[in-house]
Amino acid sequence: MKTKPVVLIVDDEKSARDGLVRALRRNYRVLAAENATTALEVLASQKIDVLLSDVRMPGMDGITLMQRALANHPALTCIILTAYGDVELAVEAMQQGATDFMTKPINLDKLELVLERVLKAKHIELENEQLRVQLDSKYGLENIIGNSAPMQEVFDMIRQVAGSRATVLIQGESGTGKELVAKAIHQLGARSKGPFVAVHCAALAQNLLESELFGHEKGAFTGAMERRVGRFEKADGGSLFLDEISEIDASVQVKILRALEERQIERVGGDIPVDVDSRLIAATNRDLKAMVDEGEFREDLFYRLYVVVITLPPLREREDDILLLLNHYLAVFNEENGKQVEGFTPAAYNLLSAYAWPGNIRELRNLVERMVVLAHGKGLDVKDIPEQVRDETGNRGEVKIDADLTVDEMEKRMVVQALEKTGGNRTKAAEKLGISRRTLHRKLNQYEIN
Repeated sequence: MKTKPVVLIVDDEKSARDGLVRALRRNYRVLAAENATTALEVLASQKIDVLLSDVRMPGMDGITLMQRALANHPALTCIILTAYGDVELAVEAMQQGATDFMTKPINLDKLELVLERVLKAKHIELENEQLRVQLDSKYGLENIIGNSAPMQEVFDMIRQVAGSRATVLIQGESGTGKELVAKAIHQLGARSKGPFVAVHCAALAQNLLESELFGHEKGAFTGAMERRVGRFEKADGGSLFLDEISEIDASVQVKILRALEERQIERVGGDIPVDVDSRLIAATNRDLKAMVDEGEFREDLFYRLYVVVITLPPLREREDDILLLLNHYLAVFNEENGKQVEGFTPAAYNLLSAYAWPGNIRELRNLVERMVVLAHGKGLDVKDIPEQVRDETGNRGEVKIDADLTVDEMEKRMVVQALEKTGGNRTKAAEKLGISRRTLHRKLNQYEIN
């Protein structure tokens, strides 16, 4: 049986109070209070959906009651009842949190319509919130898709750091979704209503990057015809995302460090400090610590960035997510291209699951788009997978099994063969083996392979 919404009527006039109770009790569970003090006691004792209160009452008035009620029950819907001469007071109540107001004498038909409208809006809002939570739980913070254990750790980290002001460094190979993580941190944090400004540092020439980040004054250089506001200022009150921060020149690194430490910048060609209040989220696909050791990245900036670090796992370490991602992008590109491809055959899925995905999610997305666009049948089979992917996946199982060898000897042979086939390129060898570069280094040391 459907539970009726609960309405609390507060009015010091008994006749008005009783009349509203009789009018509403067919469709609602109706409670009544003769003053604000009693109403607060009722609100504290049980869940109320709608507070329907007169404005002028002895003791505490209706607006004060509403303010106290909303302070303790933010989801409460409040409707104010007022005499014609108190319309300005009712408007003030709307500004302070009332959903609607009605003038006395109350038109009962209109009251029913108002209640129906506000409760429907509240129901839709609740459904949307529940849907958002379900999507968050199932897919991981809206647009980030993943159910695997490594990604659950990433989601937990995002939730933990989102509410803080700490600088965040996101590490991961190209195509792992670093910008999506940055957006999730922004959207879940207190700065979500502010701007999210992204700068892809490697895409800009170094002589343009400084102006892009910090802005410039008119006449600062040839072609600077007017003052320009930089990305730090545009991100004020929000978040600034610097992708591929490892590619920034040392001279610009100094200015970023100052912006982080002093929350001030100077435009190119200017000498007046400009206050900025933006949260910095940086990303890199390189080992910044190694770059510091080699003198390629400033140590002081490194430690200023290395406050909270989120490391995104490559797709080859997220096998449990591959089917989820394949089906997600299949649905996306079916819709975009007006196709009705039904899915992947088991053979196609097994092959794609065994693939190393050197380009990670970006590569998977592009591959699914190509397969959907070029598909002729209802399903996607091995023949629909690009030849390069089929060949790469087949080559990973190339070493012949020798019953006389130990597991370690077999593993060593596979590592050596992968290095031979890639001309000694360790990154490509790791991709061919389906392991991380760090794991490959450990194997090289373990087996004393030069």
